[in-house]
Amino acid sequence: MFVCKECGAEVSKWTGKCPVCGSWNSLVEFKDIIKDKKHFSLNETIKKTETINEIDEKNLKKISTGISELDVTLGGGIVAGMVVLIGGEPGIGKSTLLLQLSRNLSLKNKKVLYVSGEESKKQIKMRANRLGIKSDRLYLYCDNQVERILKIVETEEPDFVVIDSIQSVYLEALDNVPGSVTQLRVTTAIFTRLAK
Repeated sequence: MFVCKECGAEVSKWTGKCPVCGSWNSLVEFKDIIKDKKHFSLNETIKKTETINEIDEKNLKKISTGISELDVTLGGGIVAGMVVLIGGEPGIGKSTLLLQLSRNLSLKNKKVLYVSGEESKKQIKMRANRLGIKSDRLYLYCDNQVERILKIVETEEPDFVVIDSIQSVYLEALDNVPGSVTQLRVTTAIFTRLAK
């Protein structure tokens, strides 16, 4: 797969000009880093399809965030494999909300990994102290390289992962700066695939 460094368009073969935005020499090859060394083969087991009536409702548990307004927005809580993007103006309280959400989930005996690409552990600890947040199930990891974040998630095996913020993380395999359209599209796709 090739990705345009300018507009984030994905194409299956390299051409000198991006077919979407028209930029010259902007296509770079993207190698999928999520797949281990295994490649898809005909011998690989694939999940079978199910009708909507076959899906067991007992496994469809929503976990309350402990923040009633957020639960309403999320349709009653969080479901396994769910990916949510929280947006808003700088300073509006997104990181504070995510830290409170992380605490609430950790108090339900869930292991929560809070990854910050913008702030240091000390900054987050100061906010946690201000909010009275303490938990032995809430883990902090401060880094913004996607490859290292994936390794930590694989090692720690958390129940929930918070990435604060998607604009600050980057994939080393791409030649773009964090926050660029290509980085946002590709890193979001990687984290979504990880959640699923």
